[in-house]
Amino acid sequence: MSAKEHTYTVDLKWTGNLGEGTKKYAGYSRNHEIQAAGKPLILGSSDPSFRGDPTRYNPEDLFVSTLSSCHMLWFLHLCTVNKITVVAYEDSPKGIMAEEEKGSGHFKKVTLFPNVVIKEQEKVDLANELHHQAHAYCFIANSVNFEVACEASTSVEGHVD
Repeated sequence: MSAKEHTYTVDLKWTGNLGEGTKKYAGYSRNHEIQAAGKPLILGSSDPSFRGDPTRYNPEDLFVSTLSSCHMLWFLHLCTVNKITVVAYEDSPKGIMAEEEKGSGHFKKVTLFPNVVIKEQEKVDLANELHHQAHAYCFIANSVNFEVACEASTSVEGHVD
């Protein structure tokens, strides 16, 4: 049996021509737009360290959020399968990127910090274990060549420690 394939298409448009194109390094904006059919527009730029607009998402922000959302979606699925009722899920992932002397770079590590609230006290340990399975299934985490760590915490709705 062959593997299923899925195709994803987005439209990217550079909107940063300030009149002279890329004639000068400082003479153009890094602003761009990302959109997929039927979905809201994402306003992008480069990181402010690379002359980008700090009010727009940069590729690094989007990359880190993609790892986080893929993990969350698998985790929620696995909780459903294991009859764990998740009532809240928040994450503030942190990515570390190394910039090389000549300007290239790469991510060294991304750490996810999911904070999960469930209903079932007796399933806290199982919920914590499911993060490992979610990581193993995550399409995005399986596509990167650096460590994706997970430091999860689980609490029970209405339960005070």
